[in-house]
Amino acid sequence: MLTIGQKFPEFSKTAVVSLEKGKEFETLTSEYLTNDDNVWTVMFWWPKDFTFVCPTEIAEFNKNFGEFRDRETRLIGASTDSEFVHAAWRRDHDDLRDLKFPMLADTSKSLAEDLGILEPTEKIAYRATFIVDPQGIIRWVSVNDLSVGRNVKEVLRVLDGLQTDELCPCNWEKGQETLTV
Repeated sequence: MLTIGQKFPEFSKTAVVSLEKGKEFETLTSEYLTNDDNVWTVMFWWPKDFTFVCPTEIAEFNKNFGEFRDRETRLIGASTDSEFVHAAWRRDHDDLRDLKFPMLADTSKSLAEDLGILEPTEKIAYRATFIVDPQGIIRWVSVNDLSVGRNVKEVLRVLDGLQTDELCPCNWEKGQETLTV
């Protein structure tokens, strides 16, 4: 699995960005992750569309979209399902209709494989989260078992800590003192 300090792999994938007819899909590339505007990226993966735990996480990321935007951070959700399955799921599920971030389709499974998060038996992505800095470097990785949803507040807490570029003690939260040496 790729880890902290490594460059996020190159990719070019279709993503669902809207439910408006004719505007549903866009191509996202790894160039989207690197920028001179100091914009960070959180890419989070789920195993399968039309399941039970996954929409709770996606909906929670969406509820916190403003928190990520306030931190100059892009959100990208991803799975190995196709863009057509993503679009159908968004249309079908009340909590997913108004997503404010793209749902990336890694149908070839190449990006999940490059990241090292492809479950070997079913060939689906693990429940993984990557925080990527504006230079395209992975700064944090978290992977949960397929059955356990992640904590979006913890992703925000870690992002806050990384963006301070200072030493943050255990349980540190934004607004608290960092450590001085």
